[in-house]
Amino acid sequence: MGWLWTLIVGAIIGLIAGAITNKGGSMGWIANIVAGLVGAAIGQGLLGSWGPSLAGMALVPSIIGAVIVVAVVSFFLGRSKA
Repeated sequence: MGWLWTLIVGAIIGLIAGAITNKGGSMGWIANIVAGLVGAAIGQGLLGSWGPSLAGMALVPSIIGAVIVVAVVSFFLGRSKA
């Protein structure tokens, strides 16, 4: 049950990051989960574990990390299509 909760929170973090960067419409729900989980790891690694947390993820650093992940991935994927 803990993994399910982690995936749900990761998807929400990825969805928030996609909405902030205006790239959420082009991402699927699996990409939202991956961006949220990877972003949470990167954000907490760079910024630490401060602020409120859910499912073992500090929300503010996780969202900031997910925004970074979504921005970097969309930059490289958008660049190759042009």
